[in-house]
Amino acid sequence: MARNFREDNLDALIINERCFHIPYGDEDVDAEVHHLQQYPSANNSIYIAQSCCQRDSHRKKRKHRKHKSKSQQGTSREGEEGNELNNGYEHVYSRQISTESRVSADGRDLTITQRDASNARITEILQNEDKKAHTIFCEMDELRRDEISGVCTFHETARWLKFEEDVEEEGQRWSKPYVASLPLYFLFQVRDCFTNRTVFCLDIEVNNRAGILKHILSDLCQDQLIPFEKKEEVFLTMMSQVIHLHEVTRQRNGIPLFKRTFSEIANNNRKVNVNGNLGSRGSEHNLLDGNVTNGVIHKQNTHFRKKIPADAEASNVMLATMDFISEPVVGIARLKKSIHLEDVTEVSVPTRFMVIILGSINYKNELHEIGRCISTLMADNIFQEVAYKALDKSDFLAGFDGFLDEVTVLPPTEWDPKIKIEPPNSVRDPETRRQSVKTGNFKKLLLNIDEENECGYPDAGLCRTNRIFGGFLNDVKRRKGHYLSDFKDGLHIQCIGSLFFMYFACLTPIVTFGGLFGDATDENLGVMESILGATICGIAYHVFSGQPLIILGATGPILVYETISYQLCDEWNWNYLSFRFWIGLWCCAIIIVIVAFDLSFLVRYITRFTEESFTFLIGAIFIVEAFRNIYNIKYKFPVNFHPNWQHPPDYSCHCLPPSNNSFNNITDKNITDDYFYVSNSTTNNNLYVNYSQLNYKNCLRMNGTAIGSGCGATVYKDNIYFLSIILFAGTFIVAKCCKSFKSTRFFPERVRVIISDFSIFIAIVVFCIVDYILDLPTPKLIVPDKFRPTREDRSWIIPPFNDNPKWTCIAALGPAIVATILIFMDQQITAIIVNRKEHTLVKGSAYHLDLLIVGLLIGLCSILGLPWFVAEAVLSINHVRSLSKFSKCSIPGEKPKFLGVREQRVTGILVFVLISQSIFMTPLLKHVPMPVLYGVFLFMGISSLRGLQIVQRILIFFMPKKYQPNHPYLRHVQLKRVHLFTLIQVTIN
Repeated sequence: MARNFREDNLDALIINERCFHIPYGDEDVDAEVHHLQQYPSANNSIYIAQSCCQRDSHRKKRKHRKHKSKSQQGTSREGEEGNELNNGYEHVYSRQISTESRVSADGRDLTITQRDASNARITEILQNEDKKAHTIFCEMDELRRDEISGVCTFHETARWLKFEEDVEEEGQRWSKPYVASLPLYFLFQVRDCFTNRTVFCLDIEVNNRAGILKHILSDLCQDQLIPFEKKEEVFLTMMSQVIHLHEVTRQRNGIPLFKRTFSEIANNNRKVNVNGNLGSRGSEHNLLDGNVTNGVIHKQNTHFRKKIPADAEASNVMLATMDFISEPVVGIARLKKSIHLEDVTEVSVPTRFMVIILGSINYKNELHEIGRCISTLMADNIFQEVAYKALDKSDFLAGFDGFLDEVTVLPPTEWDPKIKIEPPNSVRDPETRRQSVKTGNFKKLLLNIDEENECGYPDAGLCRTNRIFGGFLNDVKRRKGHYLSDFKDGLHIQCIGSLFFMYFACLTPIVTFGGLFGDATDENLGVMESILGATICGIAYHVFSGQPLIILGATGPILVYETISYQLCDEWNWNYLSFRFWIGLWCCAIIIVIVAFDLSFLVRYITRFTEESFTFLIGAIFIVEAFRNIYNIKYKFPVNFHPNWQHPPDYSCHCLPPSNNSFNNITDKNITDDYFYVSNSTTNNNLYVNYSQLNYKNCLRMNGTAIGSGCGATVYKDNIYFLSIILFAGTFIVAKCCKSFKSTRFFPERVRVIISDFSIFIAIVVFCIVDYILDLPTPKLIVPDKFRPTREDRSWIIPPFNDNPKWTCIAALGPAIVATILIFMDQQITAIIVNRKEHTLVKGSAYHLDLLIVGLLIGLCSILGLPWFVAEAVLSINHVRSLSKFSKCSIPGEKPKFLGVREQRVTGILVFVLISQSIFMTPLLKHVPMPVLYGVFLFMGISSLRGLQIVQRILIFFMPKKYQPNHPYLRHVQLKRVHLFTLIQVTIN
């Protein structure tokens, strides 16, 4: 009977770097001092003892021997191994310090006792590219005997794809995936089994389960791990039928869903002879997507198969108890070519590994835990590769030692082993973990060092070429190979959701900034000019640019610049548009010079401090503007915060026409009110107004006479203002919830992804319908319905001077330099943010090309008298995130992984094509409430701030130290210095 740690009453284990040691020492040397001397690497080890008198107990339980030299230990290990195991440590493998190098496969020492040697061997194995490792689906089946019939059957009890899932038989379902928590004791048991009681059958060529079992059992008999006379009995037992959970009968309202029970399957157990034949095989055909052999249905789990990678292979772990086996024995077979064992594996996945574990019938639970340890080991991505490429037993031991080196032990007093740990949101990338064990790459992966180009900077687009237009030509060469794919990659349903989102996201600021430009420039630049300028710049940029993910738009700095320029021209009595004509041409010329001399390389000196400050500023502007606009609605629709229900407001007021009710040359602008209908007709060039329909304000404007006690009283419209707040908040909440819907557990994954991609469109449509049903005159989106300049005294082509002095063309150089700096900073900082490495863009950047296109478009807009459009950070960030690609999360328990961005130019082009058609969609757009668009503003502003370190540091101000998140900079920088840095950054903004 196998002995365990408790029976042996093991006094002490020293666990150093997650490896264990058995104490050796001399009678006159203290045990602890002895270990510090003999094991100098154990300075930070954790000493675990069963009592405070570990030294006396240690000396009584074990005879101390003189410590042998390192070379003697290495050469005499095999001879002393039996004595060591028989002296009360049957299941403990004594790891010794050895400096001997590994020898050949024929005569090498099979026990790797030094951690560095194990890691060196793992590195050597991983660097071998001769064999390809696949993802392993591991299934664990346990033998059960029917108490009545005595028939043996294997029952699937657990499975691993990345996380562990257990069968909950009472509920007849699989448990939620969870992180496997393994007892340290059983990991040591597995290590001991691998060393002393395991056979490894590597690269065998068979085509069925019987052939695999014959190889394993022959080796077990040869190593005297099982009696030879019991070989046939073990073989017949291991060939028992395998039952999976999805094959078991379930009942719903008394109606069985599948006509198989455990007893029925057991009664249909196939007879197997010694040669491994399954008896006479009848006709095989598919039934219910399963295999039928001699009347036994093998139904494959086709639903779960969809969650497994296409090239995955299976590892079948089969546990059986025998009355003649006293201690666990293990047999591991690796097939040279994977085969389908459809009568064993739950899903149609070819089997590469088979592990059989035989143990005493009295230790079923212990055998189960050993099976879990081995199955978890096979699910580990590093050990998988070692298992595929291992040459012999010692390589498996090296892989196991490497696994132990990364094991973390949780104290039993601080954690309940019954708790199932939820899969984490993010884990180390398998490829990163694989590379981290390779010498030379570890430092770069640990410090997150990027690969550098010849210029010493990770982004090749910012390398200076020292040639005229060298950077521009490199951008063209880099991007021209992806031009056709930019259109092909746009043919995806995700792009449709991004299209609707970005259309409203772009149209709203265009109309808003158009109104602001009109107020600042006396309608020289208005809504119509803003729409036309956005159409020309947007379409041209996304057709010819190198980074089409960037969205052009009007920005706050440009608005401030235009305001100051107009004020100066008004003060000096210059024609604003003509002076702006020369400023734009000078800007275009300066930008061409910048591109010619590769001056965009200066962008690489812009730090993350500047990037985050810029993004935070723009995002904060969007948030503040959203709340400011929704607050300002109350001035147009006043709210009575102190109502007097006993004396309601008196609104009685009538408008009487003047003596002469005929007016000539009255424009619609003078008489039109948004919320009062005015009937009018034109006869003989005279406009007649129905004064009875005018309100108090319009009555006075039309020279009418207002009569009534309520004339001039404030008309309260509380319902409109509060409905606007509901529309504003509702749009933001619905958009936010729909965007994060993909991470919930409702509906199939495909439905969740569609809802997430169309989140903004869904929110807009829902609350437009709400507004339409309630039928209240909330503020609506106003879009021009005629294609003409806002001012009637200007044309679409701006004259160069228009009564301005001739020397203003030279004077415009100074303001042009300032404008160029603003344009350069807006464009390039936004480009840096879009091209960040966390977005994992693969088609490259194009700083020089994009800047040149923007410069040419600014010159064109100056000639046409249109607003300037440059890269807009918030719109660009939301465009990138709306096109983010995530894994389909097929592996149970695994969270969706960010795979990159769908790099294409179709959405950008179509967005601005739709904006150009907005003039003709006025009948539809006039029903869109402005509060809904303000909610979209708020969503974009908050989304752009997500993940910014400055936002995280601001939130830390309000957190006690014990609740602060585990950010890396908090572990290396004092908290007061972090707060000081944050205050400086916020103050600059």
